[in-house]
Amino acid sequence: MFDRWGRWVHRRRRWVLAVAGAALVFAGVWGTGVFGALSSAGGFETPGSEGAKAAKIAEQALGRDAADVVILYQGETTVDDPSYRASVERALAALPSGQVAGAATYWTTGEPQYVSGDRTSTYAVLELAGADDAARADAYRAVEGELTEVGGGLTAKAGGDVATSVVIDDRAASDIVRAEAIAMPLLLALLVLIFGGLVAASLPLLIGGVAILGSFTALHALAHLTDVSIFAVNITTFLGLGLAIDYGLFMVSRFREELRRGRPVEDALAATMNTAGRTVAVSGVTVAVSLSGLLLFDQNFLVSMGYGGIATVFVCMLGALTVLPALLAVLGPKVNALPVRRRAARRRHRASRGWWGRIAYSVMRRPLVYAVAATALLVALGGPFLRINWGGVDAAALPDGTDARAVAEAMETRFPRNATSPISAVVTGTSDRAAIGAYGDRLAELPGAADAAVTGASGTTTRLALRYDAAPYSETARDLVQKVRDVPAPPGAQVHVGGATADVVDELDGLGGTLPWLALLVGGATFVLLFLAFGSVVLPLKAIVMNMLSLAATFGLVVLIFQEGHLSGLLDFTPIDAIAPAMPILMLVMLFGISMDYEVFLLSRIREEYDRTGLNTAAVAAGVERTGSIITSAALLFIVVIGAFATSGITFIKMVGVGMAVAILMDATVVRALLVPAMMRLMGRANWWAPGPLARLYRRYGISEVPAADPRKPLVVPVTPRETERHSTGTTSRDAYRDGSRPADPKTPSRDVPLEAPWPRG
Repeated sequence: MFDRWGRWVHRRRRWVLAVAGAALVFAGVWGTGVFGALSSAGGFETPGSEGAKAAKIAEQALGRDAADVVILYQGETTVDDPSYRASVERALAALPSGQVAGAATYWTTGEPQYVSGDRTSTYAVLELAGADDAARADAYRAVEGELTEVGGGLTAKAGGDVATSVVIDDRAASDIVRAEAIAMPLLLALLVLIFGGLVAASLPLLIGGVAILGSFTALHALAHLTDVSIFAVNITTFLGLGLAIDYGLFMVSRFREELRRGRPVEDALAATMNTAGRTVAVSGVTVAVSLSGLLLFDQNFLVSMGYGGIATVFVCMLGALTVLPALLAVLGPKVNALPVRRRAARRRHRASRGWWGRIAYSVMRRPLVYAVAATALLVALGGPFLRINWGGVDAAALPDGTDARAVAEAMETRFPRNATSPISAVVTGTSDRAAIGAYGDRLAELPGAADAAVTGASGTTTRLALRYDAAPYSETARDLVQKVRDVPAPPGAQVHVGGATADVVDELDGLGGTLPWLALLVGGATFVLLFLAFGSVVLPLKAIVMNMLSLAATFGLVVLIFQEGHLSGLLDFTPIDAIAPAMPILMLVMLFGISMDYEVFLLSRIREEYDRTGLNTAAVAAGVERTGSIITSAALLFIVVIGAFATSGITFIKMVGVGMAVAILMDATVVRALLVPAMMRLMGRANWWAPGPLARLYRRYGISEVPAADPRKPLVVPVTPRETERHSTGTTSRDAYRDGSRPADPKTPSRDVPLEAPWPRG
């Protein structure tokens, strides 16, 4: 199938490029309008949860009680000074009523929680006009410059939920531009070093540009159908750029290899599509299936990432399997044009083969040692994940010095704890004030609670705010939410408990309930795809286990770096107390898919050698030797792309970038180069086992590259010159290669040795 597709593209290459050019013009004009179509930061709440119900009931009956904007005032005198009060009230009165629906201060409420311990600071809580988050964000932008205008020797800073969301939105958009400006020149330089020529190097980068514009267009279209988080642009941009460059690297490398074998351009392209093209297709479907697991969750953030990620992967596949083959067909041998230090590039290529060859044969000799050492390393790195503390996305994600973050930190350290983010208990079905008061007293008596107060009442609906001493996302606070939910409601009433801490509790419950289904979907689909690609039931299971080890190590490092603060100085961020649960889920599905990308590429070469020779050990060694440099190069390029996004000033985007970069580095080195080949060496021919019915199914419907080996023909195994000298004494003149060439002379070093050559035992 892929062979025929390659020939079809070769014959119609100019038409393919013309259609692609028109699509790119459309994407450049319409797709880049995506930034104005996406929803603001958020989407982490769980629809239908108890916390969401509490917020909805309270808003309908009592109106909104959210701290949209918190203005922190600081003076040299105390709040008891009449001039202090006059300055604050004058500044608030000047705000336009069309954007600010209401304001609460120490002087309007009389609540002592509005005053700092030294009485030199206070804050005002503003409710913005607007029916939804987008409208309130627009209202904030309209008055942003006026919020901090205050006289009387006072200073003012603006924070709060909407202010934080707007700042994160703006930083997310600017981070994309900076990341691309950093990544593109580095990618071009690395591609030139890898390929040794400007023309070949430009092709993966071109496909990367196609992927970026295509992902913008896909997200813009999705934004007209559903809410799409602004963060989807960041994630899909580096995912699309990284995958497209990887796919381009695989395709261009194989095409050049086929040309070096003397094939005509059409045959070389057909062979490339039948091998690397097949690998790209299997990899792309595997990554897309992995990302589809995000659609199982309720959180809009994850769902929009799933839609955007799936669309981006298919754009990458489409570009790699249509536009790139058409370009290769037009270029032909000119793909090697504009060489850069041709001889040096050749020396690097030979040195790379020798290096990976030595690694491959070292692993083949001592597979148990390598398997135990690599597994122990990954398990040890995963240990810190057991210490993870879950939390939400708030102003702590912003860089130090940002006004919104400074306000949030001041609220936690200089004012009563959780003054603007208490646990909220919404009581419905009764207007008995005595019963509600007794219920509030029971809440205040809970261990860890500070006080409970009624903050709104209308008819049979009452809202109580429970303040507490612990950090809002700590385990103590989450336990307190559960204790509040366990307190019996007033007679004849119902209680719904919400608030920021309750939202995290509900999010953890929702994610935990969906994770088994995610594992079933992604694991099952991956197993089926890998079976159809390689005809084994052992290899898919091995691949899934290897990926889980790699993911565990990654999450352990994320906790070490971002929660516990190791390398925070080098990476320029302030450690966070808690990690949003949605982030590891997002990283899990993306990394699982990307890891399978490298797994498919490696196993494709191993299967190709196994079909040719019928020897497991030789096939594994040859597969590692021939793909090691390409997989490492692809990983390096992906790390550059993700590393550029790791410069983001938003901590959780930096966390995703750094975590994925570390994961890809480990996956391309420890896992693919050492652990996978060691395990395949230990398992021997069992790697390729499948029950009889499944084996027949694979022979009929499997996605194979080359015909299976004919056991009646003599076989040869590629090894290093040193191995040839050691093992070639048994060669006879009647042995021959499957492709018709003669075997190695026993006295002449060669890279090939016949089947009779003994292999070192592990």
